[in-house]
Amino acid sequence: MCGIVGAVSTRNIVPILVQGLQRLEYRGYDSCGIAVHAGSLAPQSGAGLQRVRGTARVAELLAQVQAQQLESATGIAHTRWATHGAPTVDNAHPHFSCGPGSDADAPGRVALVHNGIIENYEELRARLQARGYRFTSQTDTEVIAHLVDSHYGGDLFAAVQAAVAELRGAYAIAVLHRDEPHRLVGARAGSPLVLGVGQGGAEHFVASDAMALAGVTDQIIYLEEGDLVDLQPGRYWIVGPAGRPLTPQERPVRTVQAFSGAVELGPYRHYMQKEIFEQPRAIADTLEGVTGIVPELFDGIAQPGRPRPAAWRVFQEIDRVLILGCGTSYYSGCVARYWLEDIAAIPTQVEVASEYRYRASVPDARTLVVVISQSGETADTLAALRHAQSLGMRHTLTICNVATSAMVRECELAYITRAGVEIGVASTKAFTTQLAGLFLLTLALAQARGRLSKAQEDAHLKAMRHLPAALHAVLALEPQIISWAEAFAGKENALFLGRGIHYPIAQEGALKLKEISYIHAEAYPAGELKHGPLALVTSAMPVVTVAPNDALLEKLKSNMQEVRARGGELYVLADAGTQIDNGEGMHVIRMPENYGPLSPLLHVVPLQLLAYHTACARGTDVDKPRNLAKSVTVE
Repeated sequence: MCGIVGAVSTRNIVPILVQGLQRLEYRGYDSCGIAVHAGSLAPQSGAGLQRVRGTARVAELLAQVQAQQLESATGIAHTRWATHGAPTVDNAHPHFSCGPGSDADAPGRVALVHNGIIENYEELRARLQARGYRFTSQTDTEVIAHLVDSHYGGDLFAAVQAAVAELRGAYAIAVLHRDEPHRLVGARAGSPLVLGVGQGGAEHFVASDAMALAGVTDQIIYLEEGDLVDLQPGRYWIVGPAGRPLTPQERPVRTVQAFSGAVELGPYRHYMQKEIFEQPRAIADTLEGVTGIVPELFDGIAQPGRPRPAAWRVFQEIDRVLILGCGTSYYSGCVARYWLEDIAAIPTQVEVASEYRYRASVPDARTLVVVISQSGETADTLAALRHAQSLGMRHTLTICNVATSAMVRECELAYITRAGVEIGVASTKAFTTQLAGLFLLTLALAQARGRLSKAQEDAHLKAMRHLPAALHAVLALEPQIISWAEAFAGKENALFLGRGIHYPIAQEGALKLKEISYIHAEAYPAGELKHGPLALVTSAMPVVTVAPNDALLEKLKSNMQEVRARGGELYVLADAGTQIDNGEGMHVIRMPENYGPLSPLLHVVPLQLLAYHTACARGTDVDKPRNLAKSVTVE
């Protein structure tokens, strides 16, 4: 979602700020801006805060910055994904506060950027307006800028500390003041913020994602809930939520490789296409070093002040699983439910994270709460995790792609997938690596419950090691899928069908199509056709069917005949041996091999390619679909 970059140095940091925004473009945004202290490089009479904002891409912002010859040693920058207020220049960050009664065009005293949502902004806005503050935007963010200004008495850190004490909601902020040209203050609660330590400690940075600082520094400190950070050239300090200065042991510097090379597109047309084709490697990397099924695969990450939690002990203390996730991660959890109940015989519940904490549920202390997220910063999933913990469910595990994320730090156990950086908003390789991690978890729990023999373990591991080769064979089907996409490009609706463990794969396929091609798509269990959706079936409604050679095949064939009898057009992904052939109203792509329990990892790939090539044929912005963001860090 929104992105923050800030810097304090003794050199011109404007190019670093703009480059940081470019590295965060993958998160999705609809406006961007930069604010600097013009007197921080060469103090001069009248120098103060300056900003440039726009509703186009960062490249256009760069052109404006260059035209104005903007230079500074202190600055903040932002990409905004609209929540409060339309994507306009007035609503774009950074926001200024000019003081009560000032003209709206007066030079700013406070400049501020913000990720998150302030829940009590209307109350604060009314109070500040009564004091004479003028608002020029529809955002909740402008409230924070005026609030900081209202508390300012010569010390920016003290003003920010007093202001955030009045906020309810989620925020990561970076703040400048006109009267302190070599100082930047940041704070976070509910939204991620990192501190970057520059070479020799002479300059310091803040960012919402370490990716923004790739190539600038790899020395990163992950700020925790309620932290405030004060940056000046050559020094920084961090204060915890209780106002106590924190030691380097409490907030250690970590060397983080931000994978700057991963943003190179190479021979591919879009990042999504690149990431689809990276899945064999991503699966191989995720499974690297897995030579057997042992609980230690899921041991927690060692944190300052706490020992590394042991998975084997946790697995002995649980007798059910609760899975929480959003979007694609939720669908990976839905697949895992079939594995966990079939192979491990452990009762499993899957919940949409954004809904879970808002209903009355029955907690069980012997539940393993599994949270799934690509970024590990998904606000809804983090909130659901904390809600489950507040109910007394202390055994938690995350399947996550970012080892340094909040979700990993807050969970007892973890399995880190190794998908690498995923730039495209529509998730692909993160999904399949999540499935790989969840299948390993299934086997580990089955073993802990005495339901996995050595022969079964060996067979499953052999199948998993063969997954990269099997995925390569599926990717070779791309030319056939392109021909399907040409037919889909002219449609406005599509239906996806699956049964059993492949129903969540149909759901994921429908999600991908609607996300990037803007075709309305729904998924149903195929057996539910006659309970309503069959009324929609006509020759104008393509029906995509996932048809593995499993126990439900004959039932599925009957459902397909219901579609054909109504003149529907079927597009079928069929395993060998299914005896489903091309014919009138029947378009079949034959999958290379039947893959048993791991079949969902193969069947989802053609659906990813179908969505991708349909979007290309329709001319949409594949990597940055409208209204969507990559990392959803607000509720």
